[in-house]
Amino acid sequence: MSIIEHRGYKNLDVYKKTDIIYQLTYHFANKYISVGDRTRDQMIQAARSGKQNIVEGVIDGATSIKSKIKLLNVAYGSLMELEEDYLDYLKTRHHEIWQAGGENCVAMRELSKTNNAKRIMEIAEKRPAETVANMTLVVIDQAAFRLKRFIQKCEEEFLRDGGFSEKLSDARRNTPDYKNKFNKK
Repeated sequence: MSIIEHRGYKNLDVYKKTDIIYQLTYHFANKYISVGDRTRDQMIQAARSGKQNIVEGVIDGATSIKSKIKLLNVAYGSLMELEEDYLDYLKTRHHEIWQAGGENCVAMRELSKTNNAKRIMEIAEKRPAETVANMTLVVIDQAAFRLKRFIQKCEEEFLRDGGFSEKLSDARRNTPDYKNKFNKK
């Protein structure tokens, strides 16, 4: 196993989804959005931020739940920004936006459950822009839902256990020197 393969974030379903989102967006932006259009770079950056802030949040979370929550919220915000870019693309070109219970949306949800990025990209590379945008919106919806749940769990953990700073303060308050210095009556 390589040094990279043991990272815990790689096993997170939400990370796998954001990796797919990044790949889809990179493909979409480079194939369907003109060079020089600011939206192209912004979409790629938002997709990257959605993924990379999960990585950084999980790693930083080893010492700071507060930092973890902050970075996961940045990832969520990036996904919401990206979702708006895809919706804008579809609306301004008068393309269909798949409905939640529609056949295409349901099929994409099922495919996305596998987190098989290679298979999803094989399909996306053969589809028109409208389809790729909608495919990505489905995965963004799934990732955003999972990310919100992950953030809620981290917030509950922080409220229950405190963060690194709180634990250090508690440990310091329980030392004999601290008790002798501050607990004199």
